[in-house]
Amino acid sequence: MKACILPAPAPVESNPLRLTELPVPKPHGKQVLVRVRVCGVCRTDLHVVEGELPTRKSPLVPGHQVVGTVEQCGPDAGRFQPGARVGIPWLYQTCGACEYCVSERENLCERASFTGWTEHGGYAEYALCPDEFAYALPEGFSDLHVAPLLCAGIIGFRTLRVSGIQPGGRLGMYGFGAAAHVAIQVARHWQIDVYAVTRDPRHRQLALDLGAVWAGGSDQNPPAPLDAALIFAPAGELVVAALRVLKRGGTVALGGIHMSPIPAIDYALLYHERVIRSVANNTRRDGEDFLRIAAEIPIHTEVREFGLDEANAALNALKNDAIRGAAVLSL
Repeated sequence: MKACILPAPAPVESNPLRLTELPVPKPHGKQVLVRVRVCGVCRTDLHVVEGELPTRKSPLVPGHQVVGTVEQCGPDAGRFQPGARVGIPWLYQTCGACEYCVSERENLCERASFTGWTEHGGYAEYALCPDEFAYALPEGFSDLHVAPLLCAGIIGFRTLRVSGIQPGGRLGMYGFGAAAHVAIQVARHWQIDVYAVTRDPRHRQLALDLGAVWAGGSDQNPPAPLDAALIFAPAGELVVAALRVLKRGGTVALGGIHMSPIPAIDYALLYHERVIRSVANNTRRDGEDFLRIAAEIPIHTEVREFGLDEANAALNALKNDAIRGAAVLSL
């Protein structure tokens, strides 16, 4: 099968992914073999490729927003039949037995594995996934447009939920890429006013097109105090910027897996019970709840299509904020 492998982490400007031939993997146990149709390109892929996340498997096939059809089932896999359309997400598998897994916090499992980081992912013609961790995908979404929902969408949704924002509230979104352009649609569905802070004029326009009441650059403050803020850009200085415009008792929720150092924070910014909290991965319940809501709204994703042989170009475009919405590799 054709696959893009990462021999070793390197800046994306060096085009480190190599298109090569690999054997088609065989499903074991409860695994399913999925013939990949498309795979979304996520900022986490960028962090993996450039080594901002520690290397966990080398060489590696990246990619964790995988949409395809079940080609073959392992001997113990019974959840899907061959031909079923499924999504393979970031959370590849958890232990199922630790204190986090048994308390519905499997996103914190210390023995979890992850698609496209600890396990080969979807920048390939075939990918494996435990059937219990694959998603049945709602009808009404094309393969291209459902792919960004599998990480950008789910993480944006979890970040939105943990922020505690309520209907009628004012919500800031810092960084307006793939996750934010989905999360804003859920927020507007919940009657929440969104204030977008992003450096790129094209992304500000996208935010306004999707219903933001205001969009500005990072050198500007929203015109009203915020009840909560979501930070999707991997820039630690935005935590301080968000705290400055946050109301008492509000939450800054950090939706990324990697962030540059957060500058020193004046305690006065945290006082009055303001909260900073991270979002680590997601649970399967997050994904199931989000996909149901996405179908109800319905969510519309803006995508830019690339071929598998253009994976390096897609990552470069993502790094340079040249993607309106989300990038997706089509196979």
